[in-house]
Amino acid sequence: MGILIKDALAVLPEGSEDKVGKHSIYIDGDRIAAIDREPEGFKADKVIDGRDYLVIPGLINAHTHTYMSMMRNCADDLSFTDWLFNTVNPIEDQLTGEDAYWGSLLGQIEMIKSGTTTFNDQQMHIHNTTRAAVETGMRAVIGRGLVGDKYDRDDRRLKEAFEEMEDGSLSDRLSFFLNPHAPYSCGKEYLKMVADIAKEKGLGIHIHLAEGQVESDNMQKDHNCTPTEYVRDAGVFDVPVIAAHCIRVNDSDIQILKEHNVSVVTNPVSNAKLGNGVAPVPKLLEAGVNVCLGSDGAASNNAQNMFREMNFEALIHKAVNGTPQCVGAAEVFRMATINGAKALQLGEITGSIEEGKKADLTIMRLDVPSMMPSNNLLAALSYSADGSEVDTVIIDGKIVMEHREMKTVDEERVYHEIKQICKRVGL
Repeated sequence: MGILIKDALAVLPEGSEDKVGKHSIYIDGDRIAAIDREPEGFKADKVIDGRDYLVIPGLINAHTHTYMSMMRNCADDLSFTDWLFNTVNPIEDQLTGEDAYWGSLLGQIEMIKSGTTTFNDQQMHIHNTTRAAVETGMRAVIGRGLVGDKYDRDDRRLKEAFEEMEDGSLSDRLSFFLNPHAPYSCGKEYLKMVADIAKEKGLGIHIHLAEGQVESDNMQKDHNCTPTEYVRDAGVFDVPVIAAHCIRVNDSDIQILKEHNVSVVTNPVSNAKLGNGVAPVPKLLEAGVNVCLGSDGAASNNAQNMFREMNFEALIHKAVNGTPQCVGAAEVFRMATINGAKALQLGEITGSIEEGKKADLTIMRLDVPSMMPSNNLLAALSYSADGSEVDTVIIDGKIVMEHREMKTVDEERVYHEIKQICKRVGL
């Protein structure tokens, strides 16, 4: 299908920065065929009048658990350990694979409606997040959460992870990482095994790292090292890694992350809500670490809205560091787009509006109070927008939402099923 977005303001990369200008974007099939020049033989099956619209690259949620969406607002104002072990885990134990499917659909609808086109998901029930992503049309990197202690290649969870990866019915929008849960839930032998398998199969690793003080204290007490050192010594950083949270990292840890090209995904709202702290993002950026942005699951956030994350990320470091020059809006926008794409090994195909890349685009209304006047639209994305401005979303060249109407899934059916699940598990 050929789509022409005509004469819209759009955010395009210009060197190491992003610039807003008026452009016409030609989409042919799943790709951006051209910008500001009509390709030879191009036929527009649909023309979108770009007046009063801003086109941005689809946002990238680099760390979440979409199946947790039905746990929204049921485990609030708790310590991290109480939240995880006494509240969330007992709810998870009641969920079926079908529940996870409906929960993931709900999370993906929320992401699409707030401009996200790609997400990185750690999940428990195989086939169900992937099944949901095939239906919604989203681009996703997915991994089965892995937990273990010993070196065991017959591990059930690991077998499930590869069963899902090898499912020939899946969309080419989906790719996979190995997902050892965290250093506090995976022994060093187990982490070494996962790292070895990742090397053999050319896979990346997605792991929670240095999320809370208790984790860091226990690691120091039991192993005389930081969580970052523990994971490094297990060989995990010998493959491409995206490390979620990284709140409790010292200067030496930051150098380790930089030396091993680890991408850090910060989750500012979830981290603040659970009282885990604030990741040292200014230091990570200064060291040259690739920092991207995620929401975490709705059980801890309680949303899957990347505009909310961008806003909080742009504000919290100014407050903590006492300077308004700390972590600017333009940096945050890159965290939510191209930095996330690079972390997920997708930088060549998405994360920016460029000829030849996949047509993953978010079209936002400008004729709304939050976006007026249009003094600085890059700043508006972090400081003014809340996601309600998102009008139309295109993923892989297909319109998955138009004028805020989902085109791929039945929203009302999803909401009905979620209500039934919540009744059954006592939420």
